[in-house]
Amino acid sequence: MAPLFQFDKQTNKKQQLNVIFQTTKSKSGLISSHAIESQEQASTVNKETLSREVRALCNNGQLQEALHILRMTVHPDSSAYSCLLQCFVHEKALPASKLVHAHVIQTGFNTDISLCNKLVNMYAKCGSLVEARRALDEMPERNVVSWTSMIAACSKHGYSEEALKLFYQMRQTGVQPDQFAFATVLPACASLGALRDGRDIHQDLIRSGLESNAFVGSALINMYVKCGSVEDARQVFDKISERNMVSWTAMISGYAQNGLLDEALQLFEKMPRRDMVAWNVMITGYARNGLVDEALKLFEKIPEPNVASWNAVIAGFAQHGYVDEALKLFQVMPRQDVISWTALIAGYAQNGQSEEALKLFRRMQFTDVKPNSVTFACVLSACANLAVFQQGKEVHAHIIRKGFVSYAFVTNAIVDMYAKCGNISLARRVFDKMSERDVVSWTSMIVGYALHGLGKDALQLFEQMKYTSMKPDHVTFIGVLSACCHVGLVDDGWHYFNHMSTDYHIKPVVKHYCCMVDLLGRAGHLNEAHEFINEMPIKPNAAVWGSLFAACRIHNDIELGECVAEQLFELEPTKSAHYVLLSNIYAAAGRWDDREKVRKLMRERGVKIRPGISWIELKNRVYTFLVGDRSHPQTDEIYSTLDILCEKMKEEGYVPNTNFVLHDVEEELKQEIIFHHSEKLAIAFGLINTVPHTPIHIFKNLRVCGDCHLATKFISKIGKREIVMRDSNRFHHFKDGQCSCGDYW
Repeated sequence: MAPLFQFDKQTNKKQQLNVIFQTTKSKSGLISSHAIESQEQASTVNKETLSREVRALCNNGQLQEALHILRMTVHPDSSAYSCLLQCFVHEKALPASKLVHAHVIQTGFNTDISLCNKLVNMYAKCGSLVEARRALDEMPERNVVSWTSMIAACSKHGYSEEALKLFYQMRQTGVQPDQFAFATVLPACASLGALRDGRDIHQDLIRSGLESNAFVGSALINMYVKCGSVEDARQVFDKISERNMVSWTAMISGYAQNGLLDEALQLFEKMPRRDMVAWNVMITGYARNGLVDEALKLFEKIPEPNVASWNAVIAGFAQHGYVDEALKLFQVMPRQDVISWTALIAGYAQNGQSEEALKLFRRMQFTDVKPNSVTFACVLSACANLAVFQQGKEVHAHIIRKGFVSYAFVTNAIVDMYAKCGNISLARRVFDKMSERDVVSWTSMIVGYALHGLGKDALQLFEQMKYTSMKPDHVTFIGVLSACCHVGLVDDGWHYFNHMSTDYHIKPVVKHYCCMVDLLGRAGHLNEAHEFINEMPIKPNAAVWGSLFAACRIHNDIELGECVAEQLFELEPTKSAHYVLLSNIYAAAGRWDDREKVRKLMRERGVKIRPGISWIELKNRVYTFLVGDRSHPQTDEIYSTLDILCEKMKEEGYVPNTNFVLHDVEEELKQEIIFHHSEKLAIAFGLINTVPHTPIHIFKNLRVCGDCHLATKFISKIGKREIVMRDSNRFHHFKDGQCSCGDYW
């Protein structure tokens, strides 16, 4: 995150006033003509009376009148300022607070350290960290409260590096940190994973005699836990002289977060008394580690569970795929809050039930519970999974109206949604408008480009990212390698794969190896890919072998394909895709007997084929199609349109590629079967029901077949349409008879 601005400490009073007045607009709406009418009238009243009047008005919530009196007062006392600033913090009235700040400077109270501390605190709590830092830098003298207010604000708003720098800067000025300063800087260490800094601060605590303090100790425990050092956390816990509920809960939470549930339970049972927070920490620990039955048993022991207890169990069930059980709990809980709704929506979205997630979100909108930023991020994920562009746009509009676009994780979800819904240019527009980007922002855009086959754009953005202070993570490199894969950049792929560990110290995980196998396989280097798998330092999973298997299908390598199939049948004996792909390899080679053996094996093992489905979204409604589907009300019109298109395509040189028909039937029947694939039915439906010359967006749950890819190129030219198709691997943009993939897919 970019550092905050720093300001010259020698700024004179006139310059200070100019800065404040220039950034304060008259639209604050807090200037009133009531109470005292003029400065002359105010001068006749003593300052004690005026200050008392300001405080009374503040206590009655009459902030307009209180501010008006203060601005008319020549010599107020500091208590009047303090009272107003405290009220403005509560109301988040930043413009009015700036007027008070200006008046403080005019009346010479900017040397009052206590009042200046309140100004720093006011700006920080109103979310204006730049103004808070300016106020701190302009203070002629600072004490520990001054520094702590700024450190706390930076830590709270995610400027952890800045918080740590401020703490060290405070020490250099000779100001000794107190328990509150220590407690505010330790979360910054935790956020950064800065274990070394955390240990240095721990030594300062020991020298200050505060190590046994329960308040600081709890922050210290949390820091060690977040930095992965549970043993250090326990040592701190054991040294706390008088443990409070926070310190007990912090240590139990630390064990639970690190999967040490037996240790967490032992400590939980030793607690002198248990509050609801402790119960909920234990339930959450079990739930997050997949032990949902244990979480439920513990939940049932709570004398009076609160809404957080219910939410912990619901979230645990939902996150681990037990969505039906989560729904049952959701329906019987006494009261649902936004976390309850969001947990269930997230559960549906994460477990392949995105339609149910959107239905639940619509139900939520008819209740008194208002969605928060996390809710919207989950809903965007559901829209991305279903590739429902129009509904995603509507959610984006809601987010703008609610003011959630300032949250980076929400904007990241918007970028991801637009990319997965086929509008990569709109995704880039949102990305470019982000005021602050984190590693997820850059990664979402890089992955988006890769998904659309725009490998060079992805790599260019990655190189741009390298020139910022942002460091790529392992997910970023998955996007980079995927980008190389989609456009056949083998040398670049090797470069980034090697530099990932040497330059960024990121150890490759199975997904990185999977990308490399895919890259080599697509490029036709099948033997090299096979050797790469055999030399992997970690055991290859089904995804790795599956990438090589797909390459065998593309390049018609039957011998290697049979070898890989054996591995996959052993790893995933009930997954239909592996059997279908081997069947396809045999069918393409005309080995119908071998194909039938595979089909027989499937029947013996009870393997069911996943049907190919294509869908299109029109006017917020999704229409789905299967191969040869005749269930749609417009079936006659759809098939008639396809017949016309077929004739025009053949006139343009189209020859159906019947190698993709997996049945040993006559050529004429093969052509009929292949021209009624679900992709073509969806395209015909789109041509009928959309305005001429507008883009058509089609989505398929499986890889698009070669003939449908070929036919769509012809249709885009004949129909003068841009057709965007997303299959299980990537996007294809068809326009004027060409595809963005360049037939490399």
